[in-house]
Amino acid sequence: MTAAAVCTSRRRLLGAALASMAGTRAWGASPVVRGEFIDTQQTTPQVHASTLVALPGGGLLAAWFGGTAERAPDVRIWCSRLEAGTWSPPRPVADGRQPDGTCWPTWNPVLFQAGAAQGGQLLLFYKVGPSPQRWWGELITSDDGGGSWSSPRRLPEGVLGPIRSKPLLLADGTLLCPSSTEDDEHHWRIHFERTRDLGRSWLENAPVADPRGFMLIQPSLVLRPDGSVLAFARSMADRIAVTRSRDGGRSWSLPTLTSLPNPNAGIEALGLRGGHLLMVFNPRERGRDWWIGRDRLDVALSTDGGQHWRTVATLEDEPGQEFSYPAAIQAQDGSVHVTYTHKRSQIRHVQLDPRRLG
Repeated sequence: MTAAAVCTSRRRLLGAALASMAGTRAWGASPVVRGEFIDTQQTTPQVHASTLVALPGGGLLAAWFGGTAERAPDVRIWCSRLEAGTWSPPRPVADGRQPDGTCWPTWNPVLFQAGAAQGGQLLLFYKVGPSPQRWWGELITSDDGGGSWSSPRRLPEGVLGPIRSKPLLLADGTLLCPSSTEDDEHHWRIHFERTRDLGRSWLENAPVADPRGFMLIQPSLVLRPDGSVLAFARSMADRIAVTRSRDGGRSWSLPTLTSLPNPNAGIEALGLRGGHLLMVFNPRERGRDWWIGRDRLDVALSTDGGQHWRTVATLEDEPGQEFSYPAAIQAQDGSVHVTYTHKRSQIRHVQLDPRRLG
């Protein structure tokens, strides 16, 4: 057997072991209680990278980027609101048009709803630029639940805002934003940006060392009962990685790999009420091309702070297709809501009953 064949065989064995470690589907009734496409008419040829927030007055707001294709200058940020069981027709709320008239594609919107103590403003972060290597962060705000939006404001040089997953409001009022850079295919890094005034000013970034070369991007944050913060991230190591901060995001532990397989695709971690952790992810290994491995989307549960995981639902499983970039929140009534890219043509919304998660 050649060295290449031995390497391939070992990778297959590793993949099987990781899948086994991730667990099996829970018994009993499915936790999925509702599922539909947000935009049944497919407003744009392609859509991707949804984000989701629960609104104070009730209902949900989702946003994503859509246009001819990723990187096209006509790609804009779209929003839709769920009220009384119905999603509103999607409408564009931001684009990449600059003061000099040039228009760049937009990317990766991230919604955050501030509480009453912070003024109740709704924030929408997004990226603008020709590529992830050259994009910058912009921010718009709303005082009426997304009905109307402010003019875009470019974030300071060196600040991107939350890169794909939602920020976390800490007890001291600091908004902790999970971010990352992709300088080139060999230099991916995660870092964390902090603001105490909802994006009007920013504190120094907190980078994360990666001595083992996991190549991490797009972290997703979870606040633990002891006040520490876990950041889970996609990697090029065929597994989801994790790092922890015990000082409000100022410093971070060296990343380690979890038992959850992942093909270097977007993930979403969610801390449930009661302390359990939820992960929505693609449970595959990387393939030759970036989209390989995104054809299955699972939900896993951890009852011990992320040490062990068990798969409790499979949302999608169709060979050769893409189901990716999930967003997840827990609403006031306890229900869990997930949105994700469905075959690059639509955004799908799924509601889960946490009592059925095993």
